[in-house]
Amino acid sequence: MRIYNTSSGIIIHHNNQYFLTEEKSWDRFVNRNNLFKVVSSELQHLQPNEDLQALTHSAVLTPIGSQEVWASGVTYFRSREARIEESKEAKGGDFYARVYDADRPELFFKSPSYRTVGFGGNIRIRADSKWNVPEPELTLFICSEGTIEGYTIGNDVSSRDIEGENPLYLPQAKSYNGATALGPCLLVTDGPIDPNTNISIEISRDSDVLFKEKISINQMKRKHTELVAYLFRELDFPHGTYLMTGTGIIPTDDFTLRSGDIVKITISEIGSLINIVT
Repeated sequence: MRIYNTSSGIIIHHNNQYFLTEEKSWDRFVNRNNLFKVVSSELQHLQPNEDLQALTHSAVLTPIGSQEVWASGVTYFRSREARIEESKEAKGGDFYARVYDADRPELFFKSPSYRTVGFGGNIRIRADSKWNVPEPELTLFICSEGTIEGYTIGNDVSSRDIEGENPLYLPQAKSYNGATALGPCLLVTDGPIDPNTNISIEISRDSDVLFKEKISINQMKRKHTELVAYLFRELDFPHGTYLMTGTGIIPTDDFTLRSGDIVKITISEIGSLINIVT
């Protein structure tokens, strides 16, 4: 099932039917253990309404309430190679090689909810950066009890030249206004997402497609539960949290985002997250 946060309330799309929930709070609705089973039971008491379908396109909001967004890095081999290359002049490449093989993953804070944009929102490139890229990522929603309850699409916009200059600059390269996008909805499943699921990206400029690529999430080195276990070791999340799981798709080194570019990230089970660069 897909859960949409809209200006008219929380809408559920399940078995080709649309339902408006009685609960108005996104935080209370999504932050529940066994979310798929709980919501499936609640739908038995709601009347479907096909008129709600239009709202999942015209009135959709970012699928977030009070949650934070965290991220994990170097979870795909392609990301490992790119990080080593971009930081070799700063002699930081060894850090990325080591974290790829280490037991402990790289985890970092990405964004509070108020800095997170949704479908159709504007993502940004830093004024003090010359090399900026989108990073398409399967993103987990984890409830406060530490269980994975849903999935969405994330765009971990990054300034590669700042990160490559010095690994200690990672927060500036990753966390700034307009650097985080989520959406268009929250996919809730009765079990883990299919590991053969593909995530794809398409970057367009002046109606021309400049870059297009896809990868299966089964190429990830780490398990989703492994990342969650480390994140929850010494942190609590009273409203649940989002965790981006890393990217295996990185444009060529001669590419950088420009104002006006359109970034479309697709996971078929979830939909497409489309954002415009400003």
